[in-house]
Amino acid sequence: MVIFDCNGVLVDSEPLATAIVSQEFMRAGFGLTPDLVARYFTGRRQADMFAEVEIASGRKLPHGFAETVTLATLRKFRAELRPTAHAAHALSWLRGPKCVASSSSLDRIRVSLETTDLLRFFEPNLFSAGDVPNGKPAPDLFLHVARQMRVEPANCLVVEDSAAGVTAAVAAGMTVIGFVGGSHAGSTLGAQLGEAGARAVISDLRALKSTVVDLRGW
Repeated sequence: MVIFDCNGVLVDSEPLATAIVSQEFMRAGFGLTPDLVARYFTGRRQADMFAEVEIASGRKLPHGFAETVTLATLRKFRAELRPTAHAAHALSWLRGPKCVASSSSLDRIRVSLETTDLLRFFEPNLFSAGDVPNGKPAPDLFLHVARQMRVEPANCLVVEDSAAGVTAAVAAGMTVIGFVGGSHAGSTLGAQLGEAGARAVISDLRALKSTVVDLRGW
């Protein structure tokens, strides 16, 4: 089974999402720039990000902050979100079970995939870290997916674009392909994914086919 992260892998969402979160933090009096949000929280659950910001600042976020961010993000996604280049091409040839495992809520996953016409490749196999006790980099989400899909973790290959996601999948006993083709990917991301345990790193989803073939003996 191939498990795809959503944000930054299937959809080019990270610049939009970090801009929205940063904007709402600034409005609430928390000085988190898009760069800081991306640096510390890429691949993480929104709830975990908010909790860590409150702990680090010693202040509570405004009442309803999470709902405000969610609504603003979904509005932005519906208007501007685009699929990652060649995502539909890669998914069209990929046979066998596949699913999405994301730190986002199910509503955000669904909106992301509907807006980019990718939902048809996965429904109903959508999984959110909101359904498990601990988000990435803990392995909970990936182990949950394996149980639900009735596939052994050792027989799962994960496509991830964040060190937190790679760490989580490796801890779950899965093989990981790192992806650095999103518009948010910096020059050091590939090395970070490799250090976290990715067995291969690709920058174009059209390379997924040959990479999966190369890793068939994982």
